[in-house]
Formats: sequence, C-alpha cells, structure tokens
Amino acid sequence: MPDLTVVIPVYNSGRVLAPALQQWRSYLKDGLTEIIVVENGSTDASYQTALDNAVDTPNVHFKVLQSEKGMGNALRCGIAASTGRRLLLTADDLPFGFTDLESAHALPDLPALVIGSKAHPDSQAGRGALRSLSTTGFKLARRIVLGSRVGDSQGTINVDGEWIRQMYEKFDDPGFLFSTQIVLAAEVQKLTIVEVPVTLTVVQSEKQTSVRPKDVLKMGLGLGRLRRQRRDFSQISYKGTAVR
Repeated sequence: MPDLTVVIPVYNSGRVLAPALQQWRSYLKDGLTEIIVVENGSTDASYQTALDNAVDTPNVHFKVLQSEKGMGNALRCGIAASTGRRLLLTADDLPFGFTDLESAHALPDLPALVIGSKAHPDSQAGRGALRSLSTTGFKLARRIVLGSRVGDSQGTINVDGEWIRQMYEKFDDPGFLFSTQIVLAAEVQKLTIVEVPVTLTVVQSEKQTSVRPKDVLKMGLGLGRLRRQRRDFSQISYKGTAVR
C-alpha cells in the first residue's frame, strides 16, 4: 500500500502538466507514492501529455485514467482507483508548490482531513480584489447555508484513504463543489479537520479569476442541494480509524 496517493484532475492542461509531473518526480524521493492523473474531456493533447510523462521511478508509480468532463467526476474516478493510506486531491499546476504537504508533515499527528487553506492566517495567497471577494462570499454562503466553520473548502484536500474510499460514491457533484461535499461530510461526522498554511506560486498569484456570474449562481444552488445531504452524511456509520 502506498503511503500517499496524489489525484490530479486534468482538463486542457497540456502546457502545465509536463513540468508539474516532473516536479512531483523530483520531490518524491522517500517512501512510495501513487500518482493518478485523470483527464476529463480535454480538447487539447492533455491525455497524451499525461501518458508521455507518466514515467515511474523507484518511489513513484503513475496511473493515467479518463473520466467524464468535470473536476468532481475526475476526482471521483481517481479516488475509486486509489490505494494509498492518505490521498492528496490537488490541481494540475501545483498551485501551492509543495507547501501544503510540508505544512501537513509538520503536524504532530495527521488528522482525518488536512486542508491546504488560503484562509489560514499564515497563508501567502493573495490573488487580487475580485478573487478575494468571491472567496469571501463563498465562505459566507457556506457558513449560512451549511453551517460550515471551515475557512476554505476549495483548497487541496489531504484525507484518510480508508474514509474517502468508503465515502466517495456519496459525493456526486460533477464539478467544483466536490471538495465542499468532502468537507461537509467530515464536519457532520465530527472528524478532525485541520487547515494548514500554504504559499501560492508566482504563476498562480498572477492568474485572474475565471469565475463568472453564472458560476456563482450555480454554486449557490449547489449549496442548497448540499444542505439536504447533511442528514445523509451524518447517518453514515464509519468503522475505520480516521481521527475523530
């Protein structure tokens, strides 16, 4: 069983994917890590780029899969294929470098869920006024609609592998709310959640927000649907060893 499975959803990522996978290979020098790249409906050469750069090392084993379009669909596919004790759900362009992993490793004990959180007071994750406004608004909406106390449900997710493989079929959002479903389930099941600081890469900090008004509306409606799932999540009996 690998110590860690990294799940990377890929959509039109040909430009950033090859250097990111090279960075993963260079960084992971200890233990055994499984990296699962899941291409989901790209119109560029992302899938072939993933195949060309999925080169195993003594410490890293790759899987390249395909799913239906949508980040949630890609993450669900990767979770289903995973075997690691821990899972890291992250992005194709290493938005925080490896600062999320390093902050998690600095914890005395790994809780059930560690979030690489832009909302942590020690994070260096400025992205401009518009993006900050949308992030703050989504946090407030989660607090009102879901009763969530987590600062950032859209960061990287470092989670107990046994728990997430038991739960993943319950997470049915095909897109960006998939990670919010994970956080909500962990909250209502009273698992231990820790947010850790991250540092946004220079490339990421220069990106402009791609969130459009219709996306905000869609996510608002999605939170209403997630609210109805709270009871379902709370009634699931977890028999594993994730820290509560």
